[in-house]
Amino acid sequence: MRRNAREKAFALMFESIFNKSVEEELDNELILELKKEDEQEFAKELVTLFKENESSINDTIKKYLINYDFERLYKIDLALLYLALTEIIYVKTPTQVVINETLEIAKLYSTDKSHKFINGILSSIVKGENL
Repeated sequence: MRRNAREKAFALMFESIFNKSVEEELDNELILELKKEDEQEFAKELVTLFKENESSINDTIKKYLINYDFERLYKIDLALLYLALTEIIYVKTPTQVVINETLEIAKLYSTDKSHKFINGILSSIVKGENL
């Protein structure tokens, strides 16, 4: 199930906000907890694509933050945006699938209002960038 892989990739993206050497940890216990090899590969792909394109993803997020300072974003929400945008832009998973999955993960790990905030940002980006 890709949800498990997404959750592990999200955790590594969250960690990368504080520790920039996440690429070295792609074979860490978090990824190895995934039972299926295809899940492990999918999680690694998401993290690798994110790290390769982090600057561009940050620029996209900043462009659509209205009355919000990027540096003050709740870090869990930022990692969820990283997860969603990486998959939408670089993996080309259908947008609605990614948004739905990201919002479900947000409901598990973030605040009660975060899923609405994330949905708003992602919807604006998808409409504005024609992804």
